[in-house]
Amino acid sequence: MVDITQKPVTQREATATGKVTMQTSTLDLIKQGKLPKGDVLTTARIAGIAAAKNTHHLIPLCHPLLIDHIIIDFSLNEETSSVDIVATVKGSGKTGFEMEALTAVAISALTIYDMCKTVDQTLRLEDIRLLKKSGGKSGTVILK
Repeated sequence: MVDITQKPVTQREATATGKVTMQTSTLDLIKQGKLPKGDVLTTARIAGIAAAKNTHHLIPLCHPLLIDHIIIDFSLNEETSSVDIVATVKGSGKTGFEMEALTAVAISALTIYDMCKTVDQTLRLEDIRLLKKSGGKSGTVILK
């Protein structure tokens, strides 16, 4: 792990995004709540939050961080036939929350995949990336 003992504690935030692309009929089943495994978005939100809180257990060289707030939003995008995911993680620490936000998106997407795979063989996880981070020496960085 990188030595962060000399870094000051600052308020930090990171936002990540990604999406799960699927058949239109699968998106309709999500909207209607009619998938065999149940409520996809609620389950994916809980999985993403749990994953963010456990990132340091999943990625060997990540520091354990105290998370103050996690929000995971889903948008059902009919134009692209996808579930778009945005996760924001906030807290005070000596290092950023980028990995926690990315992990929240990835695990939310994998949960959606798992819950939909019985009805759709075309599912794709796409475009998982960091959108924004703030706090620390770098200040605010917005990525496109």
